[in-house]
Order: sequence, then structure tokens, then C-alpha cells
Amino acid sequence: MSLKKLFPFLTWLPLVKQTWKDDFIAGITGTIIVIPQAVAFAMIAGLPPVYGFYTAMISPIIAAIFGSSYHLISGPTTTGSIVLFAVISKFITPESDLEAFISLAILLSFMTGVIKLLMGVAKMGKLVNFVSYSVVIGFSAGAGVLIGFKQLKHVFGIDVPQGSSFYQIIAYIVSHIEDTNIYVFIVAIGTLLLAILIKKIKYISRLNMLLAMILGSLLALFLGRFTQGIETIGHVPSNLPPFKIPDFNFENMRMLTSGAITLALIGLVEAVSISRVIALQSQQKLNNNQEFISQGLSNIVSSFFSSYVSSGSFSRSGVNYQAGARTPLSAIISAIGLVIVVLFFATYASYLAKPAMGGIILLVGYNLINFHHIKQIIKSSKREFVVLAFTLLGTLFLELDIALFLGILISLFFYLEKTSNPNIAVFGKNYQDKFINIIRDETSKECPQLKMIRVDGSIYFGAVEGISNYFSDLYKEDKQQHLLILSNGINFIDVAGAEWLTQEVLKWQKRGGGIYFVGLKLISQDILKNGGFLDKIGEENFFKNKNTAVSTIFKKLDKNICQNCDIKLFDECK
Repeated sequence: MSLKKLFPFLTWLPLVKQTWKDDFIAGITGTIIVIPQAVAFAMIAGLPPVYGFYTAMISPIIAAIFGSSYHLISGPTTTGSIVLFAVISKFITPESDLEAFISLAILLSFMTGVIKLLMGVAKMGKLVNFVSYSVVIGFSAGAGVLIGFKQLKHVFGIDVPQGSSFYQIIAYIVSHIEDTNIYVFIVAIGTLLLAILIKKIKYISRLNMLLAMILGSLLALFLGRFTQGIETIGHVPSNLPPFKIPDFNFENMRMLTSGAITLALIGLVEAVSISRVIALQSQQKLNNNQEFISQGLSNIVSSFFSSYVSSGSFSRSGVNYQAGARTPLSAIISAIGLVIVVLFFATYASYLAKPAMGGIILLVGYNLINFHHIKQIIKSSKREFVVLAFTLLGTLFLELDIALFLGILISLFFYLEKTSNPNIAVFGKNYQDKFINIIRDETSKECPQLKMIRVDGSIYFGAVEGISNYFSDLYKEDKQQHLLILSNGINFIDVAGAEWLTQEVLKWQKRGGGIYFVGLKLISQDILKNGGFLDKIGEENFFKNKNTAVSTIFKKLDKNICQNCDIKLFDECK
């Protein structure tokens, strides 16, 4: 193994001489963007804000060193934070025992990292492809709604019981609406409106969350003279992430295993999806397995420095690319910039008001709901909409890990259902003397002795029943003795498919006819050759082109029928 494969940063390190200025500007921009996000995401996860800072300091550096994407920025994310909170709060809440909650969060980060790393080493990068687009959109939208509703206690100033579900929060808020603290409400909604307004101002739009959070906290400071109910986030330590070995308690690890798998899967889907989107614009070639490894190492190493679970960030990665980043050095600069901010300006963070953060997190949750793509899915496919709807509703009414796996299972079911019934097109010749799918041209005619079909799909165990039913019907009709399969649409054949195909060919041959194949892909022929099925079917029944196939089969046709035939479909007939 070459050093560059082991240490991917050796590939881009020589470029830094030419790119450092662009990377520096993008890195500083990233530092400014991550400050409000780190605080907000830590609150979503049920952790003190400083843990959001710690995660945003360590994980981007490790991911940048070992990752393949030049623009991906790792760190705390919205979905990762909400899932972490959901997983751990089943066993313990921050209010009941904050230290134990933090300990479990760090342990969960380590476990998630190990799973990601093992998947990368085992070259399981393609597994991410089985999480459909609709599942991701549905899960993100559901997470966005959950995040928003879980912040309502900070928006209304109502003490909602911890661990309340989506519908319990709604019921509690409605039944206690008269307890709303109007000052808290003004700060939260005011901060939200400020963030929306600043977003519309061209030159400072990227700083909308930071500026709105500061202005909202100043508003809280002013209104605090009239009420005692506006809480701040409290003391934020101005120190580097402390080194601490996670508490490797076996019982806790067993308890968190399913949550770690869910977080690993969600995190990898996020990271790889973001990398792909940006790579389409930057024309960079990615290595999914390397991304798995980098995300795994990032979570493992950062867990030893008091950090919680991290992944690729949609917003920060997009800003990083748009700000002109050219190498992963920008991610490292962004992390170093945050270290400087925390060391010298952490004192000011203690004045940030929780209602202001609540308003910002409402916006974060709203931004997770991709209305454009939801509309696109609804218009495009009923099946995809069902997948999206089940995943979204699952996130609201079920455990998040169950919701994710439910969405994946439903999407896989629809995929298997579709591939189990491949389209079979019947071909004939039209008045222009061209072979065409007879559905497309009603004037096209078939040969009375040779039927031509095209199978659009793989012949595998799941599709055997559907295809065999079609062939059985043809056999019972007994209209045509010979069947030519245009096989260029068959992607692969498995053992079950090969076994059925062999028996079907022999059945037709026994009756005096035959089944023939033209243009079958080499990959589809492999299983037939290796399993000895080709010898049973007969190599002479496979052809490279249609003309040769028709010429050979024509010799086997009943010439008495040919003499009385008016169709004269083939050149040989004439």
C-alpha cells in the first residue's frame, strides 16, 4: 500500500503553496459560520455549548487529514445531534444526571467511529447507495420538525417535561399556553425574524445566525430588567478540549450499540452525499471507502478529547466551497480559528440567551425541510412518496433508528418488487421495415413461427417467478414454436435464474422448438458457463447479432407454414 493511500493528505499537501491564500479566507469564513452552529447543535444534543466547540475543533482536522474530499467540513451536525439526544435520553436525561449524559455521549461517539472505520476498512462504501434519496429527504424533514418542536420550551418559556414525544410537546404547550413568558417569546421570535431579515442582506447574509444570535441576546439583556425568566447558556470554559479516555463500560456499550449503528449510517450518508454534491461541481474524484475511514477516525480520535459524534456538515461544506477553498487546509484553518475564539472570547458566550438560541434552532430545523425536493418526489413517483412519508412520520412517532431502518426497508421492498417484474417487450416489423416494440407501432407484425422479445431486467431469484409466468403463458398458447430473446437488457443472471432458464429452454426444445439468445452480456454468460448451464442449453443457441440469429433459426422453421405466410417478415422469407 502506498503512503498516499494510507495518508491521503500527502496528495494535496504539495498544492498548499499555491492555494493557501484561498484556503485561509475560506477557513476564516468557516470559523465565523461554525460558532453559532456549534452552540445550537450542542443544545439540540442536550450538551453544554462547549462540547459543540470541542467537536468543531478536533473532528474537522482528523477528517481533513484522512478524507478524500477537498471541501467536506466535518463537525457537529443537526441530525447527528438530534439522534444522539434521542438515543441517550431513553436511558438518562441531561436534567437528571448531566455528567452521566455527557459520558454516554462521548462513548457513543467512539462506538460510532469504530463502526464507520470498520465499514471503510471492509470497503463497504457502496452500502450508502442502499439508503435512497427519499429516505434521506424524509428523515431530514422529520428531524427538522422534531428539532423545532423540542425548542418550543425555550420559545414560550414553558417548562415542558423532559423526554416528551412530538405529540406530547404539542399537547403540553397547548394546555399551558397561558403560562407563556411574553419576554422570552419576544426574544425568541425577534431573533428568528432577525436571522431571516439579515439573510436577505447580500454582504452579511452568511453571518445571519451569528448576528441574529448576538442581537437577540442583547435584546434579552435589555428585557431582563423587567423579568427574571430569561435564561442564558451559562459559563463556557475558555480552554482547549481536555484529553479524557471514554468510559468503556460494557453494559453501556451494549445499551448504545443500536444507536451507534444508526448514527454511523446517518453520518456516512450525510458525509458521502455532501461530498458527491460538491464533487459534481469541483470535478473531484472521490473514494467512498476513504470517507468512511476518515469519518471513523474523526469520531474515534475526537472522543478522546471530550467531543461528541460528528459528520459532514451540509451548510459549512457548501460555504467552504463557495468561499473558494481548494484543499482540506481550509477545514484545518477553520478549526484553529475556533480554538483562538474559544481561548480569548469564550467569556462573552456566557451571555447568549437560551430563547435567542431557541429562535436560531427553529430556523435550523426549518432549513432541514427540503420543500423543493419533497414537491419533486410527490410529483415524480407515488412509491417514492410513500417511502418519504413513512420515514418522515416514523421520525415523529417512532424511535429515530426504527424510522430510518423502516424507510430503508420500504424503499428496498419497492426496488425488489420492481425488479422482480421486469418489463418484457414484444418486437415486430413495421411498414418502414424496422423492428420495433409492437406497443409503439400498431402496424407492426410478428412472425407466426418465431416470437421476438426483449427482457429489460436481470434474471435473478426474485424475478424468476414473474418471468416464468410470462413464459408459461407463451408455452400454453402454443402459437410460436421458437422464441428469440433480445438479451442486451439482461444485466445479470444468478444461479436460480440460470437453473430456471435451462429448464425452460429444454422444455421448448422437447416440443420441437427452441429458445435463443442474442446480445447476452458477458457478465450474464459467466454464471451459465461456470455452472455448466451453457452446455445444457447449447452454445449454438447464443448469437452476437440479430441477423445471424434470424438466419440460423429460419432454417428450423416449418417451410409449409412459410409458403402460406403473407407477412414475409425476414429477408430470408423473401
